[in-house]
Amino acid sequence: MPRFSVIVPCFKVQGFLRECLDSVLLQSFGDLELIAVDDCSPDDCGAILDEYADRDPRVKVLHLPENVGLGLARNAGLPHATGDYLLFLDSDDTLTPGALRATADRLAEADDPDVLVFDYARTYWWGGTRRNALAHVLAEAGADTFTVAGRPEILDLLMVVWNKVYRRDFVEEHGFAFPPGYYEDTPWTFPVLLSARRIAVLDRICLNYRQRRQGNILSTTSRKHFDIHDQYERVFAFVDRHEDLAVHRPYLHRKMGEHCLDILAKPDRLPPQDKAEFFRRTAEMFRRHRPAGALVDGEVALLEGSYAAYQLRRQAGRAGREAVRRAAAARRAAAGRARRGWAGLHARRPLDPELVVYSASSHRGVLGDPAAVFHKALEIAPRLRGVWVVRDEEAAARLPPGVEHVLVGSRRCLEVTARAKFFVNDVNWPGSLVKRPGSVHIHTHQGTPLKYMGADLLGRPGARLGFDVPQMLRRADRWDFSLVANRHSELVWERAYPCHFTSARTGSPRNDVLVGAGDRAGDAFRLRHGIPEDHTVVLYAPTRRDYRRGGYVERVDLGRLAADLGEGHTLVVRLHPTLAAGPARGFGLAELARRGVVVDATDEPHVEEVMLASDALITDYSALMFDYANLDRPIVVHADDWAPFTASRGAYLDITAHAPGPVSRSQRELAWLFTSGSWRDEESARSRAEFRARFCEFDDGRAAERVVRTLLLGESMPAAGEGGVRIPGQNVGGDLLAST
Repeated sequence: MPRFSVIVPCFKVQGFLRECLDSVLLQSFGDLELIAVDDCSPDDCGAILDEYADRDPRVKVLHLPENVGLGLARNAGLPHATGDYLLFLDSDDTLTPGALRATADRLAEADDPDVLVFDYARTYWWGGTRRNALAHVLAEAGADTFTVAGRPEILDLLMVVWNKVYRRDFVEEHGFAFPPGYYEDTPWTFPVLLSARRIAVLDRICLNYRQRRQGNILSTTSRKHFDIHDQYERVFAFVDRHEDLAVHRPYLHRKMGEHCLDILAKPDRLPPQDKAEFFRRTAEMFRRHRPAGALVDGEVALLEGSYAAYQLRRQAGRAGREAVRRAAAARRAAAGRARRGWAGLHARRPLDPELVVYSASSHRGVLGDPAAVFHKALEIAPRLRGVWVVRDEEAAARLPPGVEHVLVGSRRCLEVTARAKFFVNDVNWPGSLVKRPGSVHIHTHQGTPLKYMGADLLGRPGARLGFDVPQMLRRADRWDFSLVANRHSELVWERAYPCHFTSARTGSPRNDVLVGAGDRAGDAFRLRHGIPEDHTVVLYAPTRRDYRRGGYVERVDLGRLAADLGEGHTLVVRLHPTLAAGPARGFGLAELARRGVVVDATDEPHVEEVMLASDALITDYSALMFDYANLDRPIVVHADDWAPFTASRGAYLDITAHAPGPVSRSQRELAWLFTSGSWRDEESARSRAEFRARFCEFDDGRAAERVVRTLLLGESMPAAGEGGVRIPGQNVGGDLLAST
């Protein structure tokens, strides 16, 4: 008996069917059967299914003699299912890699619940991916099982059949089946969830919900949308047959009204001449099923009036929204004029020679190189006034106590940026910032460059999608100093940013804490995350990919990697900052972190602390490796997609040929490097030493001090590393500076 029976009804999906079937059959968890139902499809779906059945004994194909529709096609597959759990997969959707393994693990953890609800992501025809907007419902549900009475918010999720697995014995016991017609998921999902005694959730994206360019069948204009009324009648009839479910009638009553009004409001659902009839039938059903004493307010209250009143309300709402939009636009224009006037007023005042304005990571807070410079300035030059630009009140709330700040675009921000002598940033300032004569802009960058940057992206159209290179260069024209940690960076920045700045061989200020760090430097992180003192901590830090829209590509099975590392090891994962707010963690990282399989350090504000807490680094092409090399700890480069990565983005050096340690080309090889001990052998140490000599050249632990003394205070200080180019007429920093 297999663990899963995956039922896939098929009709006119020959272009998507192979991808769907492969997503099931190539899962790492193979204890399954796939029951494919050819719903008398007029295209080659039937032939494709037979082809798969011929080569994989887990595939069983049913050919229906006539088209019966999605719900009845699922019913046709049910008697043939022998698995512990049922999963209904639409034939144009796909399971995500590792989905069944994660589902099986969660079912075992929850002791075989009646229903397990998992998450999904919408995948758009143009390449975009968006996670379910109500994913937080799953995250908040926790590890325990529950009933709808205990967590009614589970009913707020999209009422579909394919975001759940169902214990087959539970389905057979209650005789659940799909009705004919549109919206067949509604009278299945509500009764199933209301009847379940034990519901569990899996906070992981297990399914890609394909959004076709012309929509699905429910997006077509047809009278078939009237079917929604019959489907809700089935739901109410089910509740009537089970007295213990009467408590849910108020919710179902409101949900029915909202669902029907949503269909009515869509411009592409109902023929215009049928909308009045649809409203009247909905209103009649709404009145008939209204529970005694039920509160009717909000939009559903319109169902207690006439269709004419509904139309007037809709028209008034559209007019009101347009008026609000126009008023907001007028306010923005007036505010813009006021801000420009305010900035112009302060631009007439002299520069403040002791005012330094800082920003990091697009105004996210006190981070990175600017933060290191700021803290060092407080220590050795307290007369300098440091003001941070932050993007919003949320970022401001995360600032350390006592840090002076201004919000982007505020009048205070305009005032300080108009008068500041010094600007320190690791990304470009907005184009609206006017550089005043005498002001000094110090650009710290965000590490040593491996992949193409700046003007070099002009030949990489895929990598610069939505990125305005000429505008970026105009902003870089304001730079006075560009900080570098090695000669490689110096040459790259001068090529990638053909602007009139001076390269400053200071080293990377944020790396000061890494240079000569002791073994106990990361104890606070370990203690905070409950990592045993005797564990070897392996940090996995992948970068984003430009060959995939959204930037996320799952190159490593994290659960498998954690298991391969074995006892006495802790795997810490830190995604690229640009992926932190997207769906990336939903593809398994969040669930693995909840179960304690890995530690998710993506939200840790200070990456230096994460590095200090680790004993080794696994990365692909992240610039983090250049910083990590300062620790002189093992580094493994996982380069299984080096060819597509370089083809799309470009690279300044072949990191596989000049790696700071062993290079793996597959997950199996990556695991072998650790089990064999090659990750920290003598050859690995030699490679790391050569890498450090080349890319940590100017990192001597005094970079922040060097920036403060030479660039902010105008004092002299020995240059980092050896050599250097003296600028004629320049009396600041000696051999520290090299002009472009």
